[in-house]
Amino acid sequence: MLTRKQYQLLVFIDRRLKEAGVSPSFDEMKSALGLRSKSGIHRLITALEERGFLRRLPHRARALEVLRLPENVATLVERSGTSDGTAAGAGFGAAVGRASNVIHADFKQPSAPAVASDGATWLPLYGRIAAGTPIEALRDNSRSIAVPSMLLGKGEHYALEVEGDSMIEAGIRDGDTVVIERCDNADNGAIVVALVDNEEVTLKRLRRRGQSIALEPANPAYETRICGPDQVKVQGRLVGLIRLY
Repeated sequence: MLTRKQYQLLVFIDRRLKEAGVSPSFDEMKSALGLRSKSGIHRLITALEERGFLRRLPHRARALEVLRLPENVATLVERSGTSDGTAAGAGFGAAVGRASNVIHADFKQPSAPAVASDGATWLPLYGRIAAGTPIEALRDNSRSIAVPSMLLGKGEHYALEVEGDSMIEAGIRDGDTVVIERCDNADNGAIVVALVDNEEVTLKRLRRRGQSIALEPANPAYETRICGPDQVKVQGRLVGLIRLY
């Protein structure tokens, strides 16, 4: 699942590559998406690269290659009423907004978790969270998972499916299920679910550096993301992991 801006940028780059044979400049991308700074474009490109949608070609300026597109991109562009470079604009954004079933990661438990007959606790299982890039988390209230009670403390908990490999050196692999204790603060160095800019959710290690917050991957292939203190909200901290073989 991509955020709306990631989706818009990917389609915009793909259209320009097909029409002009060269990727758009950062200024063109910034203007097309209505962003104020190039740093926002850099973060979006990094996110798309981490998820395997985009690749930066080395030793070449403005060299981007689209590796794949989301399956429903054609439908969304058709709904937007345009197939040119303006697909990243308001019409396309509105189409994505109508088609996306996303929330802003307000992981609230409506009631106390049920206890299974074997002593395990049933927790709500919320969509897939990218360990390779921030994404908006999907919530499906019909899904739950039995978790050994020994993994849980006294607070509220939920589970998330992991997508991506940026936390692999912390022992977290693509397809794992992580158990999260809901909280709004965490110790330095803890692995947390972080809400970034009120729209993107990611699983990363939290580091405080003066007035900045670093969201560190556990894979040298990915970059550490540096954010201001008002950009990041902790949604929970990792307390356990479940893996099926």
